[in-house]
Amino acid sequence: MSIYGYARISSFKQNIERQVRNIEREYPDAVIIRETYTGTKIDRKEWSKLFSMARADDTIVFDSVSRMSRNADDGFAVYEELYTRGVNLVFLKEPHISTDTYKRVLERSVPMTGTSVDYILTGINRYLMELAREQIRLAFEQAEKEVEDLHQRTREGIEIARLNGKQIGQRPGAKFTTKKSVEAKKIISRHAKEFGGSLSDTELMRLTGLARNTFYKYKRELRAES
Repeated sequence: MSIYGYARISSFKQNIERQVRNIEREYPDAVIIRETYTGTKIDRKEWSKLFSMARADDTIVFDSVSRMSRNADDGFAVYEELYTRGVNLVFLKEPHISTDTYKRVLERSVPMTGTSVDYILTGINRYLMELAREQIRLAFEQAEKEVEDLHQRTREGIEIARLNGKQIGQRPGAKFTTKKSVEAKKIISRHAKEFGGSLSDTELMRLTGLARNTFYKYKRELRAES
């Protein structure tokens, strides 16, 4: 039986340590899994590994339901899959949908009597289960709505800034220069055969660690500058 704490941020500007502290405060022995990725990426490698290796009686702790999924349909499906496998899910900010709470609702189901009253009791039990499921789904839907609202406010803020004459993003025609690109171009201009050096393109790509497209982009820029 293992306890994992899963912390995720969707932007490199965010700080993941707040989530980690919250998890470790409640579960000091948890193995912390950190996931840092941009919000536009679907693939979450660390989560995929954790989802695959989690076994019955293992526990996965999240700071909030939005760290598990921001898509309501996907989140609910993953929740049910892990619950069916016997994995305990803990949401520190939404304890009412942790799997222990869900289990307690099901355990409170009214026992059958062996009489015609059971028709009514069956309906009550189904209602309790559906009520629990609806609470879980609502929590994921709320997380999804919060993200959509944030994106909408960001778009509105950008539009207001643009209407006020502020420059948004990089100016057309402007070049974004990094220290890495400057150093790479120095190496290319000094050692490329095309510029009087002795190294081939393949050797230079290996030396600079540049991808093929980036390497030839820098060469084109160097030719334009010469």
